[in-house]
Amino acid sequence: MSRKYKFLDKEGLYFVSFATVNWIDVFVRPVYYEIITESLIYCQKNIGLQLYCWCIMPSHIHLIFSAADNNPEIVLGRFKEHTAKQTLKAITENVQESRKEWMLWMFKRAGAKSSNNTHYQFWQHNNKPIALWTPKVIEQKADYLHNNPVEAGFVNEAWHWKYSSAVDYAGGKGLIDVAWYK
Repeated sequence: MSRKYKFLDKEGLYFVSFATVNWIDVFVRPVYYEIITESLIYCQKNIGLQLYCWCIMPSHIHLIFSAADNNPEIVLGRFKEHTAKQTLKAITENVQESRKEWMLWMFKRAGAKSSNNTHYQFWQHNNKPIALWTPKVIEQKADYLHNNPVEAGFVNEAWHWKYSSAVDYAGGKGLIDVAWYK
């Protein structure tokens, strides 16, 4: 079986999860979270990302999204490529990053093993897109991604996690505007 999962319905709504190589906890500093949130906002405004739910965890990201131009694999690919470059740059330039050498070594090692990269590999290749066909499945995946920080023990209530759309679904205003599925 191919390690690359497929977006079969280009017009569909999808749940995706993707992680850093070796599940490295990169997103533990605001500067790295901001790269992701700013990139999601950019993708919404400029390349047709329709974002319904999102959650950034220390080593991985969950999204429920669709693509305005029916090209979810291109939107997600551009997002991952940009965030990989920007996060690696931020790690490299962060004089206070105590794990800098180790993380860069791990990313370089992963890149050397991959035919798709010339230097570093930041994200794992698979996205595991799951098409969301029914309101019940949409709700299940939204609950799963919003409760991820609770299950990890980071917060007691999902809407307390700053890097998630849970606050939007609890009646507040989060960091990123979300679309509402109809």
